[in-house]
Amino acid sequence: MTGVGEDRPGTHGYEADGPWFGVPGSPQPGPESPAADGLRAEQVSRAFGAVQAVANLSFTAPRGAVTALVGPNGCGKSTLMLMLASLLRPDTGRVLVDGIDPAEDSPAVRARVGWMPDQFGAWDSLTVLEVLETMGRAYFLPTAQLRERVDHLLELLDLTSLAQQRAHVLSRGQKQRLGLARALVHDPSVLILDEPASGLDPASRRRLLRVVRTRAAQGSTVLLSSHILSELEEMADHVVFMDAGEVVDAASVHELAARPRTWRVGSLHHQALEVALDRLGVRHGGVMPAQQTISGHAEALISLPDDRTAARLLADLTAEQAQLIEFAPATGTLEAAYLASDAARREGAL
Repeated sequence: MTGVGEDRPGTHGYEADGPWFGVPGSPQPGPESPAADGLRAEQVSRAFGAVQAVANLSFTAPRGAVTALVGPNGCGKSTLMLMLASLLRPDTGRVLVDGIDPAEDSPAVRARVGWMPDQFGAWDSLTVLEVLETMGRAYFLPTAQLRERVDHLLELLDLTSLAQQRAHVLSRGQKQRLGLARALVHDPSVLILDEPASGLDPASRRRLLRVVRTRAAQGSTVLLSSHILSELEEMADHVVFMDAGEVVDAASVHELAARPRTWRVGSLHHQALEVALDRLGVRHGGVMPAQQTISGHAEALISLPDDRTAARLLADLTAEQAQLIEFAPATGTLEAAYLASDAARREGAL
């Protein structure tokens, strides 16, 4: 044994001290100066008729980092992004982009923002090359710089072979890559991407990851949304959880990884695992026999407060001859946090 039994009598220190995490009443405040953030929303609201899309929402996205918006369909993510991109005016509150209010200087904001909507949009009659050249001219890029920039983006996003193809014949994934290239053509300091991974094949998703991380490393502010939570774990530095037009939680990915979550423990032998868990005083909902699991091995699901505790339990189960064959989180970090946030919200609504 490792001596972890001193943490709590009868539990060997493996139990969490309550729910996975609480939902804060408001997001953590950002730096004192609004200009210190690449993106900032201050008590922003927006309604469409009787539908309140965003309600008194505040959050910040720092420069040199990737911030992910996570939430169910209809929670207000796209509406918030449209306001941050200066394409939609808030009913109340304000947004700041590199410290600039779009309501006061929209051209300055749009010069700084690269916007990628979840649908490619118009220009179907133009070729891929013409789309990028047209966008570059709209930003008044000099001819020589524009040509160099377009060539770079075509290669970066694997669009060179499609340069003469008209946009309307492109697949969903190809249009997504073109949409990202279009957002990058003027080398913006702020990148706002709405569902950028939608429709991308695995190779294109890895390319997106490299582009996003490189932009952040170069000092850009990157804000993106996605339903593919496992991929956001690789892309994002910070996560903002939204629901019903409000921020219900916000944390860094590192902080989320330190929160309690459920682990799946698999064993070659049902009784060996059950005896070891009982001997260690670990609470569990029972060990499922091999014939009832997808893996074909005996399994137990155990809630643990952090990774350090999980490492201790793994060592102790091995010492107890539990015949382990699997020991891993039952869900990804973001998925666990999202499900816990949703559960807390639902419990509060009862």
